[in-house]
Amino acid sequence: MKTLRAKIALLLVISIVSVVALISLAVVYIFTTPKADEVAMLARQFITMEALAKQGVEAGVLSRHPDTGSFDRGQTQLLRAGTARLGTPLDVMVTYKTGDFRFRTASVPVGPDRWILVDFDPSPAPELWAWFVFITVGVGSISVFLANRMSKPLALLERAVESVGKDTILPLLPVQGPTEVRATAMALNTLSERLQRAVESRMRLVAAAGHDLRTPLTRMRLRTEFVCDDEERALWKKDIDELERIAESAIQLVHDEVTKQSHETVRLDQFVGSIVGELRELDYAIALAEAVPVLVKANPIALSRALRNLLINAATHGMGGKVSVLGGALARIVIEDEGPGIAPELFDQVFEPFFRADRARGQEIPGVGLGLTIAREIVRKAGGEIEISNRPDGGLLLTVQLPAVLEVRADEEVL
Repeated sequence: MKTLRAKIALLLVISIVSVVALISLAVVYIFTTPKADEVAMLARQFITMEALAKQGVEAGVLSRHPDTGSFDRGQTQLLRAGTARLGTPLDVMVTYKTGDFRFRTASVPVGPDRWILVDFDPSPAPELWAWFVFITVGVGSISVFLANRMSKPLALLERAVESVGKDTILPLLPVQGPTEVRATAMALNTLSERLQRAVESRMRLVAAAGHDLRTPLTRMRLRTEFVCDDEERALWKKDIDELERIAESAIQLVHDEVTKQSHETVRLDQFVGSIVGELRELDYAIALAEAVPVLVKANPIALSRALRNLLINAATHGMGGKVSVLGGALARIVIEDEGPGIAPELFDQVFEPFFRADRARGQEIPGVGLGLTIAREIVRKAGGEIEISNRPDGGLLLTVQLPAVLEVRADEEVL
């Protein structure tokens, strides 16, 4: 009942059923109140029956006591007044069975111990419960239909948000349906086009800046060769190398953002094992702890870049680590390092470009702070996610989750 659609439907049902209930009660009151001619007719019949009974009707036809039902004061007063107006007042008593308000029994006295019992229906009232059930069902159906129609623009917004792809681009929506829905779809399409142009403009700016940096950096590198002081030359080269890494990383980030990657089936345990082997040959302190056979869909080149970034980050900033590949509905790559960890309040900033948790220590380690950013973009394009937390016994825990295609046996090969 928290959705606007349900609230609108409930409001319509309550409003319409309340109005119908008031009208129905008014109609019932009008039709169940006896009219003067009806009372007069009943009174005349009772007078006639009382006179015939006194003229010698057999005693077996009469009752020795009045009806024992619940006393109806209103009907009793009406009939007594009616017989009085006709000149023959009778001490009529009207009763009804408890729980049954449709029929009445009139007890007409004939003598001190004789009564005529007459059943009559003073109020041919409709079956209200059936009427209300019918009205409620009908009104409820119409209200749900109207609520759905009224909330279509909101539902369109919800579907539009859910349809945002892995590339964060909102697909164009069909402009059809009621006026409000068409207007909403057109507004969303306009917003999508503007956002896409803004993103593309930003990417072009970053790529152009990174590309244009290459020429002055090359000139600077050549000029350092003419610096006489070897120590000064080494410092200049170190700064130039860092600037080149920043430019290359920025260009690569833009390339991964705008390029549509083709996904292939990857045997993840073997894939991670080969990357770990290559990094160990380069003297990175990383080890493969466990590897369960599992398949995923991803771009091998991009996924390799992402995992290399994460593993190198664990081996350098984390002072060594180990990686495990686990299977299931979600394939998991768990990377544990031996570093100091990260303050929990910084978890949301870890994947931001150029972020360093320890800037003082980070100055001694090559890198520009884009490795985790690029890794997360690649993993998300493959339909996965990266989670980060601190280990209870110290160090950082990174978990890469990717949708598994299916689990395979250790001796099974993937073509």
